[in-house]
Amino acid sequence: MKFLLGTKENMTQIFTDNGAVVPVTVIKTSPNVITQVKTSDKDGYQAIQIGFGEKNARNINKPLKGHVKELGNFSVLKEFKVVGEFQLGDKIEINTFQEGDKVMVSAISKGKGFQGVVKRHGFKGGRRSHGQKHSEREPGSIGVGGIQRVQKGTRMAGRMGADRVTVKNLKIARIDAENNLLFVKGAVPGRKGTLVEIKG
Repeated sequence: MKFLLGTKENMTQIFTDNGAVVPVTVIKTSPNVITQVKTSDKDGYQAIQIGFGEKNARNINKPLKGHVKELGNFSVLKEFKVVGEFQLGDKIEINTFQEGDKVMVSAISKGKGFQGVVKRHGFKGGRRSHGQKHSEREPGSIGVGGIQRVQKGTRMAGRMGADRVTVKNLKIARIDAENNLLFVKGAVPGRKGTLVEIKG
């Protein structure tokens, strides 16, 4: 399995050789460093932990410094279950992926705060006539008679966004290895600067 960590930068468009316009999301990466190798004998499963990003050394606590040792001052540590031979300190570069690869991208979506049912669930709202003074965006009835409670799963107003979202079958349109940029066709969850997991 291929994998890489990066941050979402922005959306733009690129042109193919035949002149077609392709909307892409720019993801900035840097070499991911393997900070821990987990084995079935010692940990009960096979996985590797990789470090990404850079953080001020003053803001890293001593247990984390002792864990990563001299490998770097990472802002993010993530674990991936893998099968294969990996060594502590190995780097995973952007050339792990090739143009045209299908990838799966996971990130935290934009947080939209507390929202009503019209925005959150797409409700139509109330009628605009016959005495309906302030009910344009109300949810309306929330249940039937007899059951004296709100049933579980009833769609109501509440917190929206800031969820982990995975988008499958995205295509890598272009790779800029010199600047560590991945151009992924289509939209990727999150705001600018969001941590993005790319799996192939």
